[in-house]
Amino acid sequence: MKRRVFLAAAALSRFAPAFARSFPDHPIRLIVPWAPGGVNDAAARPWADKVRPDLGTVVIDNIAGAGSIVGATAASHAAPDGYTLLLGGGATHVINPIASTRPIYDPQRDFDPIAILSISGVGIVVHPSLGVDTLAGLIALDRAKSGSLSYASPGIGSAAHLGGEMFKALSNTRDIVHVPYRGGGPALADLVAGQMTLAALNITGEILGLHRAGNIKVLAVSTPKRIGAALDIPTGEEAGVKNFIALNFAGVFAPAGAPPTAIEKIAAATRRAMADPDYLKILANSGFEPSADTSPEAARAFVSEEIARWRPIIRDIDFKLE
Repeated sequence: MKRRVFLAAAALSRFAPAFARSFPDHPIRLIVPWAPGGVNDAAARPWADKVRPDLGTVVIDNIAGAGSIVGATAASHAAPDGYTLLLGGGATHVINPIASTRPIYDPQRDFDPIAILSISGVGIVVHPSLGVDTLAGLIALDRAKSGSLSYASPGIGSAAHLGGEMFKALSNTRDIVHVPYRGGGPALADLVAGQMTLAALNITGEILGLHRAGNIKVLAVSTPKRIGAALDIPTGEEAGVKNFIALNFAGVFAPAGAPPTAIEKIAAATRRAMADPDYLKILANSGFEPSADTSPEAARAFVSEEIARWRPIIRDIDFKLE
């Protein structure tokens, strides 16, 4: 595989000037390794629209399955020509590779980072019927009724699930039972209906809207600072749970070995998109914090830092993916 990538890169280098002028000369495919309509689509589809003036048509290809592993694997095996990209995140580039007992791809070896678009966090969210308004109140309730609480998440191995387990470990509420759902939508629906009274969910525009309407209450977010779209919601640290930082992110990645000219053109188009106030507003309304540095170098460093931060946490909670 490495030899094929090397030979392809060598062949492309002979035609680099012509390639630089012509790329892209047909549509680019962006693989989103989750089902349509999810939180990651909220970053991917506006990005595809905003880079159109520079890159032409970008086709979104949702390839869901195995908690993003199916789509990420398909992207890692694609031709490294710049015409297939991956909308990666915490699951594809941090959690799955660390937790898998037999990892299929290496996020740092098999992908070239182009840009981190946005960063989001996990919310500890309750139904009003639970009768708690703060994270401290939730912890006190668990200690008073040990073993009686359970929390919903979008599924095993999701960033929200791992964020929920991190919260349990840091707050000494390990007896709260995890109830995995098939996606964030069904988990949120049951929370709003009161079928579940506690959940760990990725922060989205929909969740923030329901929080403002009083249908649910976000007790805290797992980001280092309060999110711009909901400054009333404290961080986990502010709410008393030290080191509760569990980030999800959306970034654009190419299969390893993509031509540098293609990487730079896509990165430049992304920088222009990130300077568009309309795009930034879309991200903010979706619960995302726009990335401050969208360079390939910053993306590579960010992924490395996240892997280093999450590895001991995943080991501590003994989480494994078969």
